[in-house]
Amino acid sequence: MTNPLLLIATADGVRTIRVNRPDKLNALNAATLDALDAAFADAAVDDAVRVVVLTGSGPKAFVAGADIAEMNALSPVQGRDFSLRGTRMMRRVEKMPKPVIAMVNGFALGGGLELAMCCHLRIAADSAKLGQPEINLGLIPGFGGTQRLLRLCGRAATLELCLTGAPINAERALQLGIVNRVVPAAELEAETMKLAAQLAGSAPLALRGMIDCVNIGGECGIEEGLEYEAAQFGLVFSTQDMREGTSAFLEKRKPAFHGR
Repeated sequence: MTNPLLLIATADGVRTIRVNRPDKLNALNAATLDALDAAFADAAVDDAVRVVVLTGSGPKAFVAGADIAEMNALSPVQGRDFSLRGTRMMRRVEKMPKPVIAMVNGFALGGGLELAMCCHLRIAADSAKLGQPEINLGLIPGFGGTQRLLRLCGRAATLELCLTGAPINAERALQLGIVNRVVPAAELEAETMKLAAQLAGSAPLALRGMIDCVNIGGECGIEEGLEYEAAQFGLVFSTQDMREGTSAFLEKRKPAFHGR
């Protein structure tokens, strides 16, 4: 699949997807949202892919937001459709059966922070800036920002970020639980790929089960979540990977997982 809006490469089970609009700080227009949706749909079913790393091209931005020039011309109905377009794509990422790591290499503002938050893990450069500045445009977050911030860092921090629109640095984002790790900018790619390689060597079906359990558990009551987890736990007993992993442990060797 080739699209100039994205740079896509795959090596050793890790697919890297780079938003490729550096002259626009990788802003998300409708065409880029559609390209990302197609790219993640493809990665979900490609057996050569075990982990996805998502980032932005150029030294300045992960994704600096949605494309303001495009939004400026939208009617209310078109604005709602644009919001739903982005929401559908980001929900696809969130529900991916394979781990998705956001490599936050610079500005992650507005739609960019929303895109990072729908990934399963987030590693940020110490130079990154994150925020929901929509209030400065007379807007509100439209790709799930209020909902995912609320789930990641709670009511008070969500309201602060959304109501003030002020960006925060990577260390503050780490304190709030918005990102998982902060590393020196010069080490960002190496550290992200190290984590991606670790996950690519793990049992794919078990990874999928854990992602599903967390997604389901985050949207239902504790009893339903526990019951779903128990069912998924039982299912992995039907996999060759479970037999391989437990046998390797007992035999004191490294397991070789094949996703079966």
